[in-house]
Amino acid sequence: MNENKIDWVTILLYVIILAFGWLNIYAACYDETHAAVFDFSTKHGKQLIWIAVSFVIAFVIALTDSRVFSSMAYLIYLFVLVLLVITLFVASVTKGGQSWIDFGSFKFQPSEFAKFATALALAKYMSTPDLDYNLLRTKMIAFSIILVSALLILLQHDTGSALVFAGFLLPMFREGMSAKILLFGLIAAVLFVLALLLDQYIYVIIGVLAAITLFYLFVWLNKRTRKHYMWAIGLFLAASLFTMSVDILFEKVLEPHQRDRIYVLLGKTEDTHKTGYNVHQSKIAIGSGELTGKGFLGGTITKADFVPEQETDFIFCTVGEEWGFVGATVVIVVYICLLLRLVKLAERQYSRFSRFYGYSVASILFVHVCINIGMVLGLLPVIGIPLPFFSYGGSSLMAFTILLFIFLRQDQERGKTI
Repeated sequence: MNENKIDWVTILLYVIILAFGWLNIYAACYDETHAAVFDFSTKHGKQLIWIAVSFVIAFVIALTDSRVFSSMAYLIYLFVLVLLVITLFVASVTKGGQSWIDFGSFKFQPSEFAKFATALALAKYMSTPDLDYNLLRTKMIAFSIILVSALLILLQHDTGSALVFAGFLLPMFREGMSAKILLFGLIAAVLFVLALLLDQYIYVIIGVLAAITLFYLFVWLNKRTRKHYMWAIGLFLAASLFTMSVDILFEKVLEPHQRDRIYVLLGKTEDTHKTGYNVHQSKIAIGSGELTGKGFLGGTITKADFVPEQETDFIFCTVGEEWGFVGATVVIVVYICLLLRLVKLAERQYSRFSRFYGYSVASILFVHVCINIGMVLGLLPVIGIPLPFFSYGGSSLMAFTILLFIFLRQDQERGKTI
């Protein structure tokens, strides 16, 4: 089959997000004494360098045989795992995390590259011929590929980046994984929140027992089997043990500032001067933009540096203040178009490897966008992850570019056997 054309629609959406992201980085870091666009001593100038480097990376990937990524998937994954281990020993501590390796004035974050490496390895395994997705062994190996990366990142005290790996459950569900796993994950999240909100676990446990009883009463009326009774008992015990262990998970896994942010989000504590300061100022900035915003470089809250990390994790508040509700909506719509396009491309793939990898790309971007915008709006805890292709940062931009363009190359050569 002849080689297909590269998907220019996706590339156009990618460029639009890059360009608008750079404009907002320029606005967030604007300084009259360093207003020149090509002043490479500034963050907006450095971001131009990273954009140029990302274009080169994308071009190189576009010239590479798509089968290389499949054949080298495990090697790439192992190489990135080695980098993550090295990071634990040589990385400098930055804002409580130990995920950056210093090379002079350049900082490199291996955890960003672990996303596409894990996506490749997982796609390689899940595309193994005659693989039975229903076997416990298959599920355990697939989960291990995800968990090894996530745990190494968690050891670097980068909980936000580790949580992103939960997004890999979505492509696994597309390929035939039981929906029960997603349901159990949702139930665990609900129990976690309830256990934090209620001081006495007994109420949560009683609620779980009542829910399981009602569910299995319905099942019992339709189908009475011993298997269903055992499932009911097992679910109740698992839910109860998990609920009672929330304190341990909360205290041992999360950092103090992350625990404080969750308490602020849940309304258990109010702190607009310390823990909740970023979100409080971000919401003020976004609200002040009203319908159409204050105009480019017109953001008073942004210019006064009231919002920390406003060029990285909180870049969306600059959009809200200067471009208003209209501009913020446009950004969200462009991301939705990109995600829908990726799903469409994934569905037209001939190989399981390409399809799974395509869904992995869409899922990782989806999780990043939802969490980043959600935390800026105060709907989710602040866990410190960038807005893809939009936030300032070389490691994240290059990693997301590699993640995306490997898939575009797979799509371009989708007629080849992988």
